Amino acid sequence: MMTLDNVYKASYALKGVIRKTDIIHAPKLRPDAQIYLKTENLQITGSFKVRGSYYKMSKLSEEEKARGVIACSAGNHAQGVALSAKKNGIKAVICLPDGAPISKVEATKSYGAEVCLVEGVYDDAYKKALQLRDEKGYTFIHPFNDEDVIAGQGTIALEIAEQLPDLDAVIVPIGGGGLIAGVAYTIKMLNPNVKVYGVQASGAPSMANSVRDGKIETLESVSTIADGIAVKCPGDLTYELCRKYVDNIVTVTDDEISAAILALMEQHKLVTEGAGAVAVAAAMFGKVDIAGKKVVCLLSGGNIDVTILSRVIKRGLLMSGRSAQLMIELVDKPGQLKNVSRIIADLGGNVTSVHHERANEGSDVNGCYLRIILETRNFEHIEQIKKALSDFGFKLL
Repeated sequence: MMTLDNVYKASYALKGVIRKTDIIHAPKLRPDAQIYLKTENLQITGSFKVRGSYYKMSKLSEEEKARGVIACSAGNHAQGVALSAKKNGIKAVICLPDGAPISKVEATKSYGAEVCLVEGVYDDAYKKALQLRDEKGYTFIHPFNDEDVIAGQGTIALEIAEQLPDLDAVIVPIGGGGLIAGVAYTIKMLNPNVKVYGVQASGAPSMANSVRDGKIETLESVSTIADGIAVKCPGDLTYELCRKYVDNIVTVTDDEISAAILALMEQHKLVTEGAGAVAVAAAMFGKVDIAGKKVVCLLSGGNIDVTILSRVIKRGLLMSGRSAQLMIELVDKPGQLKNVSRIIADLGGNVTSVHHERANEGSDVNGCYLRIILETRNFEHIEQIKKALSDFGFKLL
């Protein structure tokens, strides 16, 4: 059984180990609500996961510590377990899916853990970890379905309640459910009036589906840029706590996640991974009813792989109207490109790429196509440019 006393014990055990992360006001993310950011992306190891893993390991017996620990992870739990094991002088073996970002794999190794890459996704790594536990006698540190791990994550809610006592709601990412289970339970025990909203990626809605249908369900596959919450099946403990204490669970698309990552970088100089930005995505795109409310979005992690960051930014620019592609049909005669450029420049657009090609069979013999990529301010600006081009006589495809 979860108890508030265990969450307070976890908070005491974590003193001097973790960072009490700041809450930052973020007025630009949504003007009709008071948005605050709980910056667990700035936690040691770059994620909240160290809270639960360290508290769990602090409660192991000397015999369990001597046998060593094993864990499975999409990346952040791996680093939390590796660091916690190092601080406690325990051998750690971590099973990671082979698709985990290289940066997370290398970071896990840097904390002294032995890494075992497993073909597939998180759930495949989980099966391998259980197999090695049985073969070698390791102590298994579950990433979410464990009361002590959940209590460790619940310490975030103690900090939030102290930092923002007049809070109306908190928005929390969900993968396997350990984070939201701890936060929701603790928040509701402290103040039942605070709303708790969970967010999953639309390509991995395991908890959302399970709570909606009233039973634990396993997805056939998961697909999302938010690798930290790409979990096929929630835990039984986390499912029950979510069902009881979470007010609503919503989903966000990869495009919405990308836009949230971009907004956090531009407006607040904060780098988050996909999983770390889903709460902000839900707030930005109106997935939860928070108008006029004081709300905390929990940024769960900042360990984004720099190799995909440029792709995420590109998608974020498109999603927020900061970038656009126009296809224009022209008559192939002098001055056409000059007129297109002038119209765009006069309206403050910035052309970054131009591709000019002759028309295909069946079209006007003097026809050609112009494909332009340009930087814009927002969707209204894009429509303004399109209208000006159309009014001049250009045909947009």
